[in-house]
Amino acid sequence: MNPAQIKCLLVFSLFAIIGFGPISPGCLIGLYVVTKRPRWFLDLANNLYRDKPSSYLNTEDQAKKIRKKCFFFLLTLFIIDIAPVPVTPVIAFIIILIRPHWLYRTIKAVYSY
Repeated sequence: MNPAQIKCLLVFSLFAIIGFGPISPGCLIGLYVVTKRPRWFLDLANNLYRDKPSSYLNTEDQAKKIRKKCFFFLLTLFIIDIAPVPVTPVIAFIIILIRPHWLYRTIKAVYSY
């Protein structure tokens, strides 16, 4: 487990604790990342996937479609997370531990163009 994974797990542990209200901080941050594409998140993803090198190329149209899909997925997850049990941190724990390649491809597509 690399340092980026440990930091992410700690942050989402905190989100799981404070996420029992109507607001999901993980989804809000995700929506922000998809719309604004801050550099710190790309750096975090690169650190998280540091030992899993790969490169993915997307066209501008593909990148826009992927950003829209991500936005609507996170918005749906945000609505589902209003329930008394936080769903986002559980999904995040699994993703952080497994680090699937599809997520890295999606992040790279969101940040392309």
